[in-house]
Amino acid sequence: MADDISSFAKDVLLVKSWKSSTFVWRLVVLTLAMVCGVYICSICLRQIGSGSKIGFLDIKVVQKPCPEPNIEPWEIPYVHYPKPKTYSREECACHPVRYFAILSMQRSGSGWFETFLNSHDNISSNGEIFSVKVRRSNMSTIAETLDTIYNLDWLSSASKNECTTAVGLKWMLNQGLMQHHEEIGEYFRIHGVSLIFLFRRNLLRRMVSVLANEYDRNAKLLNGTHKSHVHSPKEAEILAKYKPIINSTLLMAQLKQVNETTTKALEYFKNTRHIILYYEDVVKNRTKLRDVQDFLKVPQMDLKSRQVKIHKGSLSSQVGNWEDIRKALTGTPFQSFIREDYRR
Repeated sequence: MADDISSFAKDVLLVKSWKSSTFVWRLVVLTLAMVCGVYICSICLRQIGSGSKIGFLDIKVVQKPCPEPNIEPWEIPYVHYPKPKTYSREECACHPVRYFAILSMQRSGSGWFETFLNSHDNISSNGEIFSVKVRRSNMSTIAETLDTIYNLDWLSSASKNECTTAVGLKWMLNQGLMQHHEEIGEYFRIHGVSLIFLFRRNLLRRMVSVLANEYDRNAKLLNGTHKSHVHSPKEAEILAKYKPIINSTLLMAQLKQVNETTTKALEYFKNTRHIILYYEDVVKNRTKLRDVQDFLKVPQMDLKSRQVKIHKGSLSSQVGNWEDIRKALTGTPFQSFIREDYRR
């Protein structure tokens, strides 16, 4: 009987010992679970906080993109959204802008033509920018100048600022254009610049205008001032009184040189999107100006110019040694230049 009691007591102690051990292990497991739970919760809270912060920063940085313009796929490289440094385009920030350059030669009607473009509410043509030599001294200065113009940061009387939809300049072939034609052609390609070639068919008339302009640069016939372009018939009449003497011996070589220069320009930039215009065609047919507006993708407007033509009428009345010139060109490829070619 005593043995049974002793055995029972041992069993009771073992059960108590096992229960005590189980309780301890439960406490250990519970503690570990609590520690792990706290650790996991802290990591989650950090991630949520970090995510919220990133999301907030993204909202500040990302700007609402401009809607895609309704254009053909081939036009995409020619559509730009400049962000000027000098002002804000405000409500016109999403109005696409197209870049252009008028390539021409002195006394070919480019100044007159440009006044038509600048009479349009949405076109800014900034003049003969590269007449200043330092701007065309090397390709770096040329690119820097073009960047300023096409970013709408070139401030001139022609600038339409916020709502410009076509921006460009007038560029003479002898102002670094031919010298750096490869680099400039690449710039045109990368930046999606369209070209407007404007030449004169009658190179003899251009020569008369060049010589008369050079003479007035020194003589200053208009009250001691020189004007390349005039806005009144009276001023035009005064300047037209001068009749240059043309060297008939050098005439053929000079005409050939001008012709070769224009041919080279067309060859150099043939792969750039372009339109070719001739002064005589614009004089006779103003619908050519509508073609230019279509080319620049701007709304059609009635374009106007205040400039007055200086040399009118037949060439025989504008050259001091007409008979020498007539004889020199008769029977040559330039014979057509001595005939009347337009009447405005």
